[in-house]
Amino acid sequence: MVYAVQRFWFLRAWSWIAALSNSSWRLGLHAGLITLAAALLATLLDPLLGHGISRISFGAFNLGRSLTTFARLWLVASFFGFLAVESVGAIEWAANAAAKLLQHPGTAVGGVNTSRRTFFQYAAVVAGSFPFLAATYGFAAGRLRYTVSRVDGPVANLPPELDGLKIAQLSDIHIGDYMPPHEIARAVDMANALQPDISFVTGDFVSSIGDPLDVCITELSRLRAPLGVWGCNGNHEIYAGVEDEAERLFREKGMRLLRASSAVVEHNGGCFNLIGVDYQRDHMVSGERTTPMLQEIEHLIKRDMPNVLLSHNPNSFHRAAELGIELSLAGHTHGGQVKFEIVDHSVSPARLITPFVAGLYRLPIPIPTNGHESQKASLYVNRGLGTFGFPVRIGVPPEITLLTLRRA
Repeated sequence: MVYAVQRFWFLRAWSWIAALSNSSWRLGLHAGLITLAAALLATLLDPLLGHGISRISFGAFNLGRSLTTFARLWLVASFFGFLAVESVGAIEWAANAAAKLLQHPGTAVGGVNTSRRTFFQYAAVVAGSFPFLAATYGFAAGRLRYTVSRVDGPVANLPPELDGLKIAQLSDIHIGDYMPPHEIARAVDMANALQPDISFVTGDFVSSIGDPLDVCITELSRLRAPLGVWGCNGNHEIYAGVEDEAERLFREKGMRLLRASSAVVEHNGGCFNLIGVDYQRDHMVSGERTTPMLQEIEHLIKRDMPNVLLSHNPNSFHRAAELGIELSLAGHTHGGQVKFEIVDHSVSPARLITPFVAGLYRLPIPIPTNGHESQKASLYVNRGLGTFGFPVRIGVPPEITLLTLRRA
């Protein structure tokens, strides 16, 4: 798919340059186009070549990082631009076919209406340009436009004393080139301004090996809440091999990272059981899971108080509801990073991996909780702060959540 899209744009650029009358311009622009294509290919292969390109710099200017940013923006914008141009082409074909079938008046020799052709040429330019403008906005502004989502979370079996308890949630920090420490500090300050009773961080502190985990956790240690700061690991802690290191740094900074462990949290005389797990993998064989998720915490679940689960992967929610866990908090999806509204439906890449993209979800609890039937479990999926793959957010602003517990 990547090859087809890049071939589409390369051939069109080559043809446009070939139509120029000045031979010197043609030669220079063709050479520049080949150079850009080679740079894009090299940047795509950079992770397989030891990240040599990303380390190229001239003094304070990091050329490699700029090339990587350009390549990532180009890939996402060129794909959607390709879809837009091809969609206009399909509409034009259908319009021409309908006009020919109806013997539409005003067609020129060859059956092509020249005014219609001009209209669709301009429409293709406008439609093809929009994704590039949107990607530029998503990088320059969209990914940095932090928003506070204030949500009431219904919790089955919630004691009256815990009604109104406020939780601040951060997720998917992804410290690195596109998430510097001062941006993490800004999010922490926004979370502290909400004056939560307890703060949670639901995984993905880093993106890959070499990212400054200690810097990220140091910034997160400035979170302030009377009931403490708690967290769980995400899948990128596995990829970077820093699960144990994250747990150690949390402990050194006065926070606690829960790894298949639990703690009873007391507030105003009421209690809830807080459970945390490392990233739950989606192992599937012929449509069936090889092992159920959350097996390692079944013995930690309590029946005399509500259970709150920190699990980076929202796909663990089905199993959490089956086990009678009243509230789950997750991240992982980034809300898809890009979302479009078509009629009354939202289109997001995250729907390819989970039905739980962002926001509040509920599922029935099949077992009685504290003697009550027909209760429902709740899940809140945070859109995250950082980005991964493409440093762009369009229609999916980064999020700091303030979740207020309410009796269901």
